[in-house]
Amino acid sequence: MSYYKIGDLEQYFKHYKKSVREPRKFWGKIAEENFVWYQAWDKVFDFDMEKHDIKWFTDGKLNIVKNCIDRHLSKRGEKAALIFEPNDINEQAQVISYNELYVRVAKMANVLKSQGIEKGDRVCIYLPMIPELAIAMLACARIGAIHSVIFAGFSAEAIKTRVEDCGAKMVITSDGGFRGAKTIQLKNIVDDAIKDLSSVEKVLVVKRTNEAVQMKEGRDLWLAPLYEVAEESNVAQIMDSEDPLFILYTSGSTGKPKGMVHTTAGYMIQTAYTFNNVFDYKDDDIFWCTADLGWITGHSYILYGALLNGATTVMFEGVPSYPNPSRFWDIIDKHKVTQFYTAPTAIRSLMTEDYSYITGHDLSSLRILGSVGEPINEEAWHWFNDFVGKKRCPIVDTWWQTETGSILISPLANVTPTKPTYATLPMPGIQTVLMDELHNEITGNQVMGSLCIKFPWPSMARTIWNDHERYVQTYFSDFPGCYFTGDGALRDEVGYYRITGRTDDVVIVSGHNIGTAPIEDAINQHPAVAESAVVGYNHDIKGNGLYGFITLKVEGTTRDRENVKKEINQLITSHYGPIGKLDKIQFVEGLPKTRSGKILRRLLRSIATNRLDTFGDTSTMINPEVVQGIIDERQ
Repeated sequence: MSYYKIGDLEQYFKHYKKSVREPRKFWGKIAEENFVWYQAWDKVFDFDMEKHDIKWFTDGKLNIVKNCIDRHLSKRGEKAALIFEPNDINEQAQVISYNELYVRVAKMANVLKSQGIEKGDRVCIYLPMIPELAIAMLACARIGAIHSVIFAGFSAEAIKTRVEDCGAKMVITSDGGFRGAKTIQLKNIVDDAIKDLSSVEKVLVVKRTNEAVQMKEGRDLWLAPLYEVAEESNVAQIMDSEDPLFILYTSGSTGKPKGMVHTTAGYMIQTAYTFNNVFDYKDDDIFWCTADLGWITGHSYILYGALLNGATTVMFEGVPSYPNPSRFWDIIDKHKVTQFYTAPTAIRSLMTEDYSYITGHDLSSLRILGSVGEPINEEAWHWFNDFVGKKRCPIVDTWWQTETGSILISPLANVTPTKPTYATLPMPGIQTVLMDELHNEITGNQVMGSLCIKFPWPSMARTIWNDHERYVQTYFSDFPGCYFTGDGALRDEVGYYRITGRTDDVVIVSGHNIGTAPIEDAINQHPAVAESAVVGYNHDIKGNGLYGFITLKVEGTTRDRENVKKEINQLITSHYGPIGKLDKIQFVEGLPKTRSGKILRRLLRSIATNRLDTFGDTSTMINPEVVQGIIDERQ
């Protein structure tokens, strides 16, 4: 039997058992039967768990773009590969066939080569959600360059950190971008970010908004003239299974962002496999994931997972509320979308709008709904089910991370019985365990613990760029022998998993992991601020909001506090990006600390979420007198 497609629940359990008992046979058969290789692998996997050196499909040779595009041309050449829906409703949507996508990616690949980009070079991409973003990613992968996409909402300082860390030789950006009613000056932000960086030799600029921009001679080039004269064919670079495919930065609980390195073969196989099974993909489907390609969800399920299956995938440039809150439903109706994969934040936001925005739209094309980025609350789950899916579309509540590369726990549409707020069962090959505080595995059901994975999987990140020790310390030191996800979970009476939230100082805001450390670094640069601590709290729309507890210097206490609050959020916007702005700011006399000087963040989280009975042990606190004042004045 083929292991690639799971047809029913009985087959899921058979496949799952096979994947645990005979992982080499299970993954080897999927890789052999469903993908194109220049050369077969020697071993399906090879692990050194002491060094955390993990390899899949060792010495296999392939190219992921050949698998995404070239192999589909004979049967699906005229099929739509990408549908681009612009921000402006008056701008024509673009439908790009597999044949056209091949030409556009080949030409872009030849442009990159003409500008000196070679296998192994890093290329940072800071573009809005336009076709050139997807094409640039695929062009990099075609020639063996390592792409690092930076979300086009990040600040110059956040871009600088990422470009500098990976030593990017090129940055691809645009004159600007549209987001709702706003125009964002992307090229200007890039100029500010890279002005002191010697590694960047070229900046390729896409024309999108037709804004006037400064072009630095010898460095900056408009893409269009180079693209126009580029050859329309390109031979895909032969890549090793473990050659890096991309670096994607994710927030850490401490320090600078972590450049997660994903390699070629394992990522390819598991993203394709999960796309097909989680979303019950069929040949005529129109798949729409509303994420941005700047996040892992966009990488794995707008682009790679979809194209590897020969699917039609929708790219949307805008926001759900522009020009009005019916935009999502307009697009589903217009393009006859069959799978709709979005974030609980978007669902909660749209729930607050008048129901008339949905009625009047034909949503009958929908077969499957999906949720991603954070645990979905029960009210949002039922609204999504009742009003969007009309109680006939299964909801796949997917759990995974930038580090995991692909979905690890999820219902399989039309296979797994769903349960509101539960991610349900692990995908085949994913050996999930719950661990207690003494690092022991918790067996049985109806239990809670730290969610870990005790056996490697193909799409897992291999390292942190230029910092393998941090990779080991972050993911493998808390529970030796296991990958620690940083999430807590409960397992119910039938073995379904429910994610209960982060156990560290990362807050999931609108589906995006926000590390509190860089936010605090930005706040502390304000001349009036002495110290700060940022924690998450429950937010009706975002899932979690950011709550800042801030002490002021003596000379800052007489300043207008409302102005200081505005200045703090301006600092965060400029140093990190608007997604890091604080929702609540409370000025306090002091922050609760241990005798060793460590801020008791769990106590601040309890105050922010009004759980005043969950302080736990406070015997190590050096300044208990500050706590009552913080409680009395909390927002």
